[in-house]
Amino acid sequence: MTSDAPQPREYFIVGLTADGKPFRPSDWAERLAGAMSSFGPDGEQSRRPSPFICYSPYCVPQLYQGVRSVLVSQALEAVEPRAWEFVMAFARDNGLQVVEHTGEVDKP
Repeated sequence: MTSDAPQPREYFIVGLTADGKPFRPSDWAERLAGAMSSFGPDGEQSRRPSPFICYSPYCVPQLYQGVRSVLVSQALEAVEPRAWEFVMAFARDNGLQVVEHTGEVDKP
């Protein structure tokens, strides 16, 4: 059975400021995604015992055009609206570029 429901939009929070300078510290993407690691479908991430951080499928460090970024799914907003607002406020407050994910991936 397939669902006709539209897929949630995804956005790259790109590690470049509005003036094109790299955002610091260099591990900011891993820190942000780590802070969101407990938000998964039906709380799946928080129930899984592990000595390691498992990133949420809604907030994952990625590269966007070779720049350290975080890919955020708008599905996070349905799971926890305050977490979605936190991530978007982080981007806004730090002047980071936000780009809608079109499905294209970096090519080596």
